[in-house]
Amino acid sequence: MSKHLEKSMHASFNDHQFTGLMVYNPRTKDTVFNYNSDRYFTPASNTKIFTLFTALQYLPEKIPAFKYTVVQDTLIIRGTGDPSFLHPYFKDSTALNFMKDFKAIKLVTDNYANKKFGPGWAWEDYDTYYSPERSAFPMYGNVVSISNTDGLSTYPEFLKSQTDYSLFSKRRDFNSNKFYYNLNRKSSIEVPFVLDTVLVKALWDDLLPNKVGLIANTAAKTDQILYSIPSDSLYKRMMHVSDNFLAEQILVLASSTISDILNTDTVRTSILENQLKDLKHQPEWVDGSGLSRYNLFTPSSFVQVLDKLYTEIPRERLFNFFAVGGVSGTLKNWYAGVNSPYIYAKTGTVNNVHTLSGYLLTNSGEVLIFSFMNNNYTTSTDKIKEQMQVILEYLRDNY
Repeated sequence: MSKHLEKSMHASFNDHQFTGLMVYNPRTKDTVFNYNSDRYFTPASNTKIFTLFTALQYLPEKIPAFKYTVVQDTLIIRGTGDPSFLHPYFKDSTALNFMKDFKAIKLVTDNYANKKFGPGWAWEDYDTYYSPERSAFPMYGNVVSISNTDGLSTYPEFLKSQTDYSLFSKRRDFNSNKFYYNLNRKSSIEVPFVLDTVLVKALWDDLLPNKVGLIANTAAKTDQILYSIPSDSLYKRMMHVSDNFLAEQILVLASSTISDILNTDTVRTSILENQLKDLKHQPEWVDGSGLSRYNLFTPSSFVQVLDKLYTEIPRERLFNFFAVGGVSGTLKNWYAGVNSPYIYAKTGTVNNVHTLSGYLLTNSGEVLIFSFMNNNYTTSTDKIKEQMQVILEYLRDNY
């Protein structure tokens, strides 16, 4: 088997790119195949596997919506980074329903330590759905959803007055909340908004008129926590559709369990120095989503983390987090099984990068953990996937 796989990896197709593959059997603890598994690759959204592992180590069964205290008739709150609040997919209103009962609300604004964009993110993505700003108290997924089914409409509706039709591809002005919907477009779009204090105050006034005030800091100890949606539903959505915003905010959430000051650098350092201190190859890890090309990981590291997950979490729950070959998420059109699924994995794709890491079920009943990474190719990503599928099917049928 190794000779066949080695031959496949040395095929002329791979001559002008950088490829790595590690396959591991968690039952026997044997490395089935190893090709460049100790080399560092740009992982793209495979980074979300580390984000998932971190969340499962730090976050409880339900997501912390915010931290709070009550002083007389005033609710004082600090955001925890919960992305589900009025999100276009989750539309969770737990926090809003709780806040309605108070005469006055003070939202502390000084507890977020990171920049709104991650290190190395592409500046020209500012108006694309996959690159919203990070924040302590997200609203509506930090995007405006725009559609044109029966005339122009927006979610939140409040931003309709700042949205116009356009004949150009630009969806938003570079540094202001002026949005555009292309007249030739037939589908709805999500456009990140600029999270300045003016917009935040206006959004809150639209929800709870004249109730919410923004304060820079407070001496009050916000030691109570309101919880929102089940955590697993957030992780599943992040992994299945490779949602960058959810990934980033999940790391913010994890940092909220360490300190009132939200700092994703702190939680990444903590996980690497503690639960992942035994990694054979420590990664260069700078964000939660994998948007940054500053991230560098080895196939070996992904296999180690996937093995930890497989050991610590019941299989049914674990596999539910991952897209399924031929069935769901980013794998819906690839890696379909003959009679049943055989791939449960996370994809990662940016220009000239495609990665896939997860679990493979063989016809003999074994579960294999694998990480397949491709960098610096100039062919189409579909061609890369075709080559990967041949190899993964060989493992399924022959191991």
